[in-house]
Amino acid sequence: QVYLVESGGGLVQAGGSRRLSCGASGYPFSAYAMGWFRQVPGKEREFVAAISRSGDTARVGDSWKGRFAISRDNAKNTLYLQMNNLKPEDTAVYYCAAGFLQDYDLEKQDKYSAWGLGAQVIVSS
Repeated sequence: QVYLVESGGGLVQAGGSRRLSCGASGYPFSAYAMGWFRQVPGKEREFVAAISRSGDTARVGDSWKGRFAISRDNAKNTLYLQMNNLKPEDTAVYYCAAGFLQDYDLEKQDKYSAWGLGAQVIVSS
């Protein structure tokens, strides 16, 4: 079992940047593919970005391509989401997730077996 804790959330002005981190403990971090998902009140949780176990394969949702980047440091057991040029519509709770999955499943949240509690990001206009 892997345990995930997000950090780095908070209030940021539109146009600004923020980096979310997700620290993992328990089962070896490098064994898991990792993802970021987000949820806005009243809406379903949606895929933001994901990365393979080695970091060789990364996916970013269409709404965030060119602005968000996912990365991981297996030596530090940490996943990152760099968010640039933030917009008010990026306001959401961001969750990191871990799973044993193939690259073609990276965007499928039902394939992830462990989730953090989430980090709130609020982008003010």
